[in-house]
Amino acid sequence: MTVNSWQHDSEYVALVSDLLQRDEVLRLAEFTQHYYSNRLEHSIHVSYRSYLIGKKLGLNTRALARAGLLHDLFYYDWRNTKFDMGTHAYVHPRIALRNAEKITDLSPMEKDIIIKHMFGATLALPKYKESWVVTLVDDYCALEEVGDPLYHRAAARIKKHFGVSIEQ
Repeated sequence: MTVNSWQHDSEYVALVSDLLQRDEVLRLAEFTQHYYSNRLEHSIHVSYRSYLIGKKLGLNTRALARAGLLHDLFYYDWRNTKFDMGTHAYVHPRIALRNAEKITDLSPMEKDIIIKHMFGATLALPKYKESWVVTLVDDYCALEEVGDPLYHRAAARIKKHFGVSIEQ
């Protein structure tokens, strides 16, 4: 799967196209997420991968695609902004849910996916299989978005300095 594979998947695009036309969603591109991605890229990665897993497992692909896209719908730099009411892991799903409810109707499953996508860092247990999928895919994407660019940069340095490629 390439970074932009989702654009060629007409079933997926049909599920999220209305959201991807919203300024509130497009604005996520203004915020760095995991050092090497912006929040919109991250949200699309989570959404599309969750959707693909859902297709294979016979889950609710609409809920996975839409809630996956909206799970980080907040507009602040989480590395700099602190809250009195709890950690970023606790606060941002609630902010994302409130923002998502302003732009679209959400099913109970979609709400659960958004509010509980930080399970592990928070205690609220996901209610649906789809919530578990987004939680795990979100973690995977975060690790990939931080680690993959570091790996490629290190590989380029090794090749430059030693003339040997460690990438296949």
